[in-house]
Parts: sequence; C-alpha cells; structure tokens
Amino acid sequence: MTTASLPESLIATLPGHYYTHAEVFAIEQEKVFETMWFCAVRAADLDKPGAFKTVQVGRESVLVARSRSGEVRAFFNVCRHRGARLCTQESGEVQRAFQCPYHAWTYDLDGKLVAAPNLTKMPDIDRIDFGLRRIAVREWLGYVWVCLADQPPSFDETVMREVRDRLGDLESIAHYDIAELSVGRRIVYDVKANWKLIVENFMECYHCATIHPELTEVLPEFADGYAAQYYVGHGAEFGASIEGFTVDGSHGLDRIPGVAEDQDRRYYAITIKPQVFVNLVPDHVIVHRMFPLAADHTVVECDWLYLPEVVAAGKDLSRSVELFHRVNRQDFDACERCQPAMSSRIYRDGGVLVPSEHHIGAFHDWLRTKIAD
Repeated sequence: MTTASLPESLIATLPGHYYTHAEVFAIEQEKVFETMWFCAVRAADLDKPGAFKTVQVGRESVLVARSRSGEVRAFFNVCRHRGARLCTQESGEVQRAFQCPYHAWTYDLDGKLVAAPNLTKMPDIDRIDFGLRRIAVREWLGYVWVCLADQPPSFDETVMREVRDRLGDLESIAHYDIAELSVGRRIVYDVKANWKLIVENFMECYHCATIHPELTEVLPEFADGYAAQYYVGHGAEFGASIEGFTVDGSHGLDRIPGVAEDQDRRYYAITIKPQVFVNLVPDHVIVHRMFPLAADHTVVECDWLYLPEVVAAGKDLSRSVELFHRVNRQDFDACERCQPAMSSRIYRDGGVLVPSEHHIGAFHDWLRTKIAD
C-alpha cells in the first residue's frame, strides 16, 4: 500500500531501512549526534578536579573532565601526536594530567600540552595549538551537554526550546531544581534496537494498555492511549486511589519543595532530541540518556534523582525505582521485538501511525530534514 492510498486515519512511518542500514546510521551520526547538543554525563559524577568520563558521541570518543579550577572541560579523546586514544577507561581520576599510553604526550586538565619526550628540543611547538582539541560544553539540569560542531547551535533555541514547547515555559521545569537532586539509582540498559524506535515508543501511549499494567494503574488516562506529550503543559494525573509514583501506588518519597500545587500528583514526559527523555513527578525526576552505538544497538543510561537528604538518609527507593524500571524493560523489549522486522520485505515501505501517534510523523519529518542538510 502506497502513502497516497492510505486512509486519512493513517500516516506512513519511515521505511524499514532507516532502522537497519549502516549507511543511514552513519549519516545520523554525522548530521544529528555530531552537530547537536548531546547530554553526556551527570555533572556530579565529576566530583573533583581530575575526575573524568569518556562517552561515545556519534563516531567520536569524548573525554569529559573537571579542571583544577572546578570547571568542566570536554575534549576529543585523541592524542594530537599519532592519534592514540588517550583514555581507555569509561571513568576514572587523574592527579594533574592525562598521559597518552603510546608516546607519553601529556596534557593538563585544561588540555594544554605540558610534556612529551624531547619536547624541550622542539621549541617551535605551540603547546596550546598542539593541546587536546576542545569541545563546546554547557551545564544544565545538573548534566554536562557537549556539542562537537565547530559552530554549535543555540542551546536556548534547541535544548531549552524543546522543554518550553512541551511545558509552555522553563519555569515549570525549574520548580524541580533538577541540578540539586542526587542520583539515587542508575541503571544502564543494553538495547538491541535502533535509537529511533526507542524515541517513537517514548512519544506515544497507544501501547500503554497492552504492555504497561503497572503504569496505567498509576496513570489511568494512559490506558486510553492518551498522547500526553502532544499537549502543551499537560501532565497525566495520578489515579484517585494512588498515593505515589511507585510500582504499587503506595506513598513515595519526600516531595520536591519547589513543585507547584498544579504539578502535584502529575507526571510530565519530555523528549529532548536527539537522545534525552525527562520524566517529572512530585518526589523525583527520571532522566534517560541514549547512546546510539549501531543501527541496531543503543545503550540507555537511566538516572533516578531525589532530594539529597532522601539519598543521604538511605531511604528505601525500591518501590519508586521499580515502577519505571519495569516500564523501561517493557518498552525496550517491545523495541527489540520490532527491530528484526525492520529488515523484512513487509516493512520495506514502513508501517503506519494511527491518529494518537500522528505527532511521531513530525519527528520523522525532522529527521529527514536533518540528514538531508
């Protein structure tokens, strides 16, 4: 069935090869992940000068570290001498400098070349010019965002705009004071599915009644397939008998003080393209960061954030964490069930979106525009 012959209730998805072809994924790496602001690490994970993390952004390994002055820096994780990977660990701590394990070129925490064998015999080498190549950095919501582009897009008109478009303003998310919350639990999911399947799944609730029994018990409107993210400022309301955003509907943890009365007992979901989901409830915030590694492989790092005193006191987070952990597993299992069929001849021209999913078509239009630029 061609797009032109579809009934008005249905619109076409992307063709199957968008989810399977390495060539498409390579273009996405270049034109999406390497040009946009990418949420890399939780700033608090870099808890002292010399603390670092390495993350994959598009085709590049990126080194994110805290300098001696306390500022966060990001660099391409590539030695300027012969191109060896500077740091091979996912995280760690150095005292004063990063040293290449190949020829011992050494860089300080600001990226300056400070030592190398026989460097004093090469006085014409500019230690700044031959230092680590810096990457643009921005801190927001307690996370470090990086952009590999030579001329990064406006953070306000991209990342912040996504939040404004969803909530109606930035003040609404400021009420949760996300930068000051503490990580109570972090779970990393290895998902054998294309990153776009995960985004599409998060954007709709047509599937909720089928695979999310715990979530629809807490948020009854989701059982009707209500696409909450489509409506500016809308938060799904807790069921009448529900006490908290927990796996059994029992009372949650201490409420975040800044949450407004009209935000209480509501759940807000926000998609920040290309790889972040933010979930807001009165007593905690859940942040997903996707790291697309291949056309059929995505790592998702999920943080559950609570008031610092809740985490410090060792309060029981299990019922709170378990609700969205189940939702995550249910969603990712669904995406993994779809991934093999993306290469089927039946899906060559794609599938269809019903009316409550039509807003996903805007995501597809956005992607087509990005990779065509």
